[in-house]
Amino acid sequence: MMADNIIWLDFNDAPEQRDELASDTDALRAGLLDRLEAVLHYLFPQGRIRGGKFYVGDVDGNPGKSLVVELDGPRRGLWKDFSTDEGGDVIDLWARSQGRSARSDFPRIAGEIRQWLGLAAPNVTPMRRDVRSVPMDDLGAYTAKWDYLSPEGELIACIYRYDPPTGKEYRPWDVRARMWRAPDPRPLYNLPVISRAREVVLVEGEKCAAALIVCGIAATTAMNGAKAPVDKTDWRPLAGKSVVIWPDRDAPGWDYAESAARACVMAGSTSVAILVPPTDKPAKWDAADAVDEGFDCATFIAQGERHVVKAAAPSLPTFTLGELLDDNSPLPPDLISPRVLTPAGMLVFGGAPKVGKSDFLLSWLAHMAAGAVFLGMQPPRPLRVFYLQAEVQYHYLRERVKDVRLPSHRLLDARANFVATPQLRLVLDDAGLAQVIPAIANAFGGEPPDIIAIDPIRNVFDGGDAGGENDNGAMLFFLSQRVERIRQAVNPDAGVILAHHTKKLGKKQFEEDPFQALAGAGSLRGYYSTGMLLFRPDETRTTRQLIYELRNGAGIPQRHVDKINGEWREVDANERLVIKDYGQRLDAERRRKRDAILQILFEEAGNGRCYTANQFAESFEGKAGLGGERTIRERVSALSTQGYIKYFRNAADYGLPSSGRTKFGYLCVEGMVLRLPAGDVDTATGELPMREHTVLPTHYKCPHSGASMPVENPDVWVYHDELNDPEAS
Repeated sequence: MMADNIIWLDFNDAPEQRDELASDTDALRAGLLDRLEAVLHYLFPQGRIRGGKFYVGDVDGNPGKSLVVELDGPRRGLWKDFSTDEGGDVIDLWARSQGRSARSDFPRIAGEIRQWLGLAAPNVTPMRRDVRSVPMDDLGAYTAKWDYLSPEGELIACIYRYDPPTGKEYRPWDVRARMWRAPDPRPLYNLPVISRAREVVLVEGEKCAAALIVCGIAATTAMNGAKAPVDKTDWRPLAGKSVVIWPDRDAPGWDYAESAARACVMAGSTSVAILVPPTDKPAKWDAADAVDEGFDCATFIAQGERHVVKAAAPSLPTFTLGELLDDNSPLPPDLISPRVLTPAGMLVFGGAPKVGKSDFLLSWLAHMAAGAVFLGMQPPRPLRVFYLQAEVQYHYLRERVKDVRLPSHRLLDARANFVATPQLRLVLDDAGLAQVIPAIANAFGGEPPDIIAIDPIRNVFDGGDAGGENDNGAMLFFLSQRVERIRQAVNPDAGVILAHHTKKLGKKQFEEDPFQALAGAGSLRGYYSTGMLLFRPDETRTTRQLIYELRNGAGIPQRHVDKINGEWREVDANERLVIKDYGQRLDAERRRKRDAILQILFEEAGNGRCYTANQFAESFEGKAGLGGERTIRERVSALSTQGYIKYFRNAADYGLPSSGRTKFGYLCVEGMVLRLPAGDVDTATGELPMREHTVLPTHYKCPHSGASMPVENPDVWVYHDELNDPEAS
């Protein structure tokens, strides 16, 4: 052993071997992590903290949630941008927010951080190094470069590709900002060409686009290819273009294609389709591979299997006179004949408030669903009818439906073919359409509706920014952008019926052109194929006129209609039914008008008020020329003896209070109808729904004894003295 010759070296006084720059980096990182929340709010004022994470749109600080920074645990300070798949630590995030690289610009970044943290600079002499103008040189020389130009040819950005041992990487250079970042918004590739092209092929990545461009194809890509942030890309240059998307043959490629397709549709592309890569090609096969192998790209783009996202609208159809003369194909059958509603037609059904539009429409639609004739209007078969109504609540809709008189052998069809909404509380804006369209599409088990009825327009009206329903521009917007969108989505051949109110016109105006009474008539009449009006010419009568305006057929004469015993019927031109009960009603009306008391009792019932003899005498003393209370009582007694006034004691059946101790009951005249509220006030219209009750007598005054006697047949009225009127018939 030569122990005496061993030389011992003392390293206790040697300087610390740890890299002092690394020590400085650790100190900066620790300082940033200690005050991480404050750091993030300083760098990204529009960011938000939720659930132990910090969210912001991107490294440029835009609002959003794509970039996430961890705030808790061992991953505190680590970040990732899920839209670009980039990430790093808090120092790298500081650098990226300033448009610099933490690797090549570290001395400058470190100085900024120290200044923000209030730390003194370390007592070290930094190692000298060449500062390169391109920070990506650390990845080696770039292997490819693509220039992004404006439509006018101005350089906007450059994309550099690097192929370090760790795998390919791409770096964007914003020419205008002179920063290593992507422009905001990110442009599409090859803008000078695609801005002039009618058909564009969208691929995944600049390499694929460049390969197709060499073949003479107008190709483009979004910056970052499959990882392109769709919401940060400017897709507007594809508006008005026919776009075919050629994805790489892998799952990310198809996902990119679907996202890009939606963006193209939103940008206004006329058509959008995604090519399906051939199944015999290898995984990740793309357009560049196709060009390299001599694949027939043009034929594949034109005829290859594809998923159509948005079909091109048909070109404007034109026909020569000869083509029209030679076309002898049968006309499509009317949905409602004779030409009242044709396939893809629109019928506007109007009337004044309280004229009975909704009651008429409900009965009409139910008959169409049953395949039954209604007032001369006939469907070719039982029709599928969707009734979108916004006035009547469920329970009262149910009540009205049960009053509709349908042929018993047709009821089974109507039960399945008629679908209605209870009182709808929405407008037909985009949000409303998102609810309504699926409801209609699914209403008949996958079968399309034949008729879509909307009642009334005003309760669901959306005229965009143009105004209300009385504005022609707003009405045109509603018809073309709301109603037509519903029809096109569920059945382009469906007929549409719109219930609408009328405004007041002078008598002469109405006689000359009744359809001018429709609110927004200018746009409506230019759009609809049929107009119908339900009109009451005399407010003292129940008879209505049904008036038609047809664009697709010969004119239909006016009809006179009335609801008799719960059923809508046609009456003759003299407004008298050719049936006995209607004639009797008119006779009763004539009699009432010859005595003020009878007319007052009739009108008061129409306003929801009924009276005993004493109540009537007290209420109308000195009014309407009736004289004093005693005179009124004597006249009521005389009219009762003559049979013009009878009585009813079943007040509870009509929702009235008891008539008290009177031996006769409430006064009743022939044809009397009691109108009472049938629900709450409609908040949308301010109208109170009313229900009519035909009042039938239960007792009469015996003309011989003056006693109260039960009525045998309440529908029969016997008069003992025609009001002493020698002209009475």
